[in-house]
Amino acid sequence: MSVYIGNLSYEVTEDDLKSVFAEYGDVKRVHIPTDRETGRSRGFGFVEMVNEAEEDAVIEQLDGAEWMGRDLKVNKAKPREDNNNSRGGNRRDRY
Repeated sequence: MSVYIGNLSYEVTEDDLKSVFAEYGDVKRVHIPTDRETGRSRGFGFVEMVNEAEEDAVIEQLDGAEWMGRDLKVNKAKPREDNNNSRGGNRRDRY
């Protein structure tokens, strides 16, 4: 499982996030999605900690905290949904 971090400053780097989250435990992976066209951060990211206890601690400590001029939204990341049907799906499903 990983932690979702929303309302990030567009200037935040993966190294920035890693250093902040490393204060709460071992960081396994950090990812900040970028816009395909501009290459700019999309304002959110994901951090995967080594264990769930560390994830719970970081959520408790950082959710609502102010960082780089923004109030962070920190919670458990939800699994990605399969959106195949939202792109038209099978025509037979429409009749």
